[in-house]
Amino acid sequence: MFARRIAVVGAGYVGLTTAACLAHLGHRVVCADIDAAKIERLQAGEIGILEPRLADLVTEGAAAGRLTFSVGAAAAVARRDGDPVEVLFLCVPTPMGEGGAADLAAVDTVAAEVRHLLPAGCVVVTKSTVPVGTADRTRALLRRRDIAVVSNPEFLREGTAVHDFLNPDRIVVGSDQQDAAERVAALYSRLGAPTVLTDAASAEMVKYAANAFLAIKLSYVNALAELCDVLGADVADVTEGMGHDRRIGAAYLSPGPGWGGSCLPKDTSALVQVAAAAGLDFPLVSAGIDTNARQRTIMVDKIRDAVGPLTGARIGMLGLTFKAGTDDLRDSPALAVADLLAAEGAELTAYDPGCPAAVPGLTDAVTVVDDPMRAAKDADALVVLTEWPAFRQLDWTALGGVVGRRVVVDTRNLLDPDILRRAGFSWIGVGRR
Repeated sequence: MFARRIAVVGAGYVGLTTAACLAHLGHRVVCADIDAAKIERLQAGEIGILEPRLADLVTEGAAAGRLTFSVGAAAAVARRDGDPVEVLFLCVPTPMGEGGAADLAAVDTVAAEVRHLLPAGCVVVTKSTVPVGTADRTRALLRRRDIAVVSNPEFLREGTAVHDFLNPDRIVVGSDQQDAAERVAALYSRLGAPTVLTDAASAEMVKYAANAFLAIKLSYVNALAELCDVLGADVADVTEGMGHDRRIGAAYLSPGPGWGGSCLPKDTSALVQVAAAAGLDFPLVSAGIDTNARQRTIMVDKIRDAVGPLTGARIGMLGLTFKAGTDDLRDSPALAVADLLAAEGAELTAYDPGCPAAVPGLTDAVTVVDDPMRAAKDADALVVLTEWPAFRQLDWTALGGVVGRRVVVDTRNLLDPDILRRAGFSWIGVGRR
């Protein structure tokens, strides 16, 4: 494998993971971001992201001289010692914009900034999740016939991003220029993963198609859990029976308070907008989105049924992040449930291992504490909203001594009901007998 000189623009989850892992594979990488303070922290070895192995890979790359950091895209692509950038990865935010469509302002800004700085023959790679047609749009913005644009979508899960990068199910690379696509695919040759070489539009579509499918699967199992509650069936047994079917698989069959995070809500909405712009309806994805929104209300109904009127009720929340293993609060279903509870007058105290303190603008409806005992004190119910494994190890007998009422609403079906009952708690799950 030939080592390449790579610039990565964006030092968030995707960008920093991409930069650190490419450096780990032997490439020479400079990672840039417009946030000067973030770059200064990274240069000092401070990662600021809760992601297993990421800090180790950043330290490794920096010590080997294969990973450096700079402020701004222009600095990242500038020649150093006469050695030009060969590949530029765009890992910038593409948040949900007006009407649910992806906001490509950051992609456009970087393209305009580096247009005249890129050396001839450089390949620009869109790693961020972008709508179909973004490669063509970027090519038009660059106005450089000597620059190829390639789509190489990421499939990284927060909490396992490094593992996912280094152990991928597949590598997807799309471009209308075959040689450019092959150059990008070669960056990952050491990983030995199946590689899908296609056109840019198809590669861009793969990411939306995959995430929408997973979101629909989660919405389906949440609707199934509601039906199990009504009919007296046990969703754990139902999904176990389903998961053994190789056509279905066991992944993404765990009910909960709804899906969230930085990807699924944004990507499903964007896919609906892409379809609408093409003159097509996509009712299946729209129904998944609607089912997900309703799931938050169903969880509040469960809590209300358990404690009675919510006005003045003290609720101890276990979990705030959108999933375990991360400190990310973006589109967290736990926070969506908290907002609904607060709107009905509940008093909320929350503990989350990944969020030890309040985050202004996100956790305003909740008092955030750093100890589960404090969250449980005088609570009329404890509500599990994030599937942190550590919650299984809590001293439930001790918690029973400080709560107001021994009631647990487990929206993740995370806990062992027998352990809870031996500690004197009533346990209420989702779709469970």
